[in-house]
Amino acid sequence: IGLIGCGGRGTGAAGQALSTKGPVKLVAVADAFEDQARKAVDALKGEHGDRVDVKPDNVFVGFDAYKHCIDAGIDLIVIATSPGFRPIHFEYAVQQNKNVFMEKPVGTDAPGIRRLLAANKIAKEKNLKVAVGLQRHHEAKYIETIKRIHDGAIGNPDNGEIDLIRVYWNDAGVWVRPRKPDQTEIEYQMRNWYYFIWLCGDHINEQHIHNLDVANWIKKGPPVKAEGMGGRTLLTGPDHGQIYDHHYVEFTYADGTKMASQCRHWPGRTVKHDVSEHAHGIKGYSEVSQGHIKLRDGGEWRYKWPGKGKQPDPYQVEHDDLFDAIRNNKDYNEADYGASSTMTALLGRMATYSGQEVTYEKALNSDLDLHPKVYDFKASPEEAWPDAEVRVAPDKDGRYWTPLPGIRRAF
Repeated sequence: IGLIGCGGRGTGAAGQALSTKGPVKLVAVADAFEDQARKAVDALKGEHGDRVDVKPDNVFVGFDAYKHCIDAGIDLIVIATSPGFRPIHFEYAVQQNKNVFMEKPVGTDAPGIRRLLAANKIAKEKNLKVAVGLQRHHEAKYIETIKRIHDGAIGNPDNGEIDLIRVYWNDAGVWVRPRKPDQTEIEYQMRNWYYFIWLCGDHINEQHIHNLDVANWIKKGPPVKAEGMGGRTLLTGPDHGQIYDHHYVEFTYADGTKMASQCRHWPGRTVKHDVSEHAHGIKGYSEVSQGHIKLRDGGEWRYKWPGKGKQPDPYQVEHDDLFDAIRNNKDYNEADYGASSTMTALLGRMATYSGQEVTYEKALNSDLDLHPKVYDFKASPEEAWPDAEVRVAPDKDGRYWTPLPGIRRAF
């Protein structure tokens, strides 16, 4: 296997790949930054010993490092860069006939999602195995709970439908990496990638995607439209880049079912933190994330792990399932629903950024490309983004443009 993107999540994903059954070795790594690449190799070597066999010549650095890593005689590539690069890296992996594990989300704008979907069509024709890091699909508690919902446990007695879904990713937020004096602008943005839309897609995309994905799983497809609001209340400093610190979105599915979606990054002990999913029907209610169903007639069900010992870690199970599919040539491709759930998050972002009701179809067909035309650490923002509409550059106070409904184009 090879690894592209050697941060914490990439190191973790590679470690899980190396913990699967059967012979497996990590033989190549790639990252934009040399310190990240070498740190990952050292950490993985310390934990997995001889399963890490990365020669010095197979540590690749820079914007084109991904190509060298994919071309380094591997069978599977782990893609765990910041999400903005996912479509580019996935496309090349498919061209080179590689099996893929890629982290979620799988893009940050509609052109990228369309690019990834086109590449995945070819991946399926080639029978490549593709996994996406939406690990709840590999967690027994979620699998059993959602099966019961699909079987009509809480829904309409005739058709099993539900009335409302509520999803939350409300927490204190994540790291901030302050600017260093010797950094170029592009390096700073990539080191502090979480706070830039072209790299992260906003936290509704980077984190809340997990909850939105569960809702889509319950509804067996994405919503058809969304409207909402959001903004920056507490995380408003120059180091917080462009993204909002809260979003509230009302999604509507084709049958009229509503999903109420909240995500926020508000630090503080007195602020309620909640990461969960809930479904309501005429017969009862499910705390999906807790594996719990409570009926109006007093009936109740709770998921209990039937095996001995500790429940398997879903982050490990998703790799076990992928490697089993590769070794035994089983049909295995999660990219389409990974793209659909990513696009749901981007739909919500487009609604909050614009202040408009936005349809899924319109969102997916947006031509707003947020990415640089030049990938070069030495490039100025003007060189990287010839189109001033999407240019990411600090003002004289070190602050960046942030989305403003009705003022900046959102899709």
